[in-house]
Amino acid sequence: MLATVLYEDGDHRWIMFARDPGKPDGIIDTNQYLIQSGKEAILLDPGGIELFAPMLSSVLKYVPAEGITKLFASHQDPDIISSLGLWDQALPNAELYSPWLWESFIRHFGMNNITYKAIPDEGMTITLGRIQLQFIPAHYLHSSGNFHVWDAKAGILMSGDVGAALEEPGAPLWVDSMERHGPKMKKFHQRWMPSDAAKHDWIRRVSALDIKIMAPQHGRLFKPPHVADFLRWFEQLPVGVAIKG
Repeated sequence: MLATVLYEDGDHRWIMFARDPGKPDGIIDTNQYLIQSGKEAILLDPGGIELFAPMLSSVLKYVPAEGITKLFASHQDPDIISSLGLWDQALPNAELYSPWLWESFIRHFGMNNITYKAIPDEGMTITLGRIQLQFIPAHYLHSSGNFHVWDAKAGILMSGDVGAALEEPGAPLWVDSMERHGPKMKKFHQRWMPSDAAKHDWIRRVSALDIKIMAPQHGRLFKPPHVADFLRWFEQLPVGVAIKG
């Protein structure tokens, strides 16, 4: 599991775990994120059950198990949270922040010890160490109950499946051209994002943020000016039921 430090300012860090060369065939590559502030850390979309062992060994190189006090699942998909039953054993005192809508579904992955913290539809803000993290509504992009994570201090938006592209594990980390990268994202966004109205609502929300890095759950990450390039590309892209023919 390749670890990349995306941001570091004293004891405030963002670390990405991805590009796993040992992932089983037939499993899509996913990006997992760790945010640390002081003695606390949160895992964002910690991955599928098949990734638990490499994720745990990679994460423990940066923070002790007792320092991981929180988990976040943006929605209910197995590629981001089917490892929950194993994290439940490794981190019995942690809290899982996830949409209220999906609690009864996510519990099927196994949750006897971790405390479920239901995120209301309007989102919420939590404190992690010395910083605050905002859970921003991203409903219907692609899940009917879905959230993204905004760290204003770092200027990083974890954007879930928005901005995602399905590529090989050895693909570059950063988008360097929307002209070349757009075609890699087009079919994924048109098929998995069902609502133009939801898309425009999300664009309105995130356009007000000063985004230094947009970090999706699959594929490459975006820095300026490609963040703005992506928003323009996504705004004009017909998705879901807006596709004709």
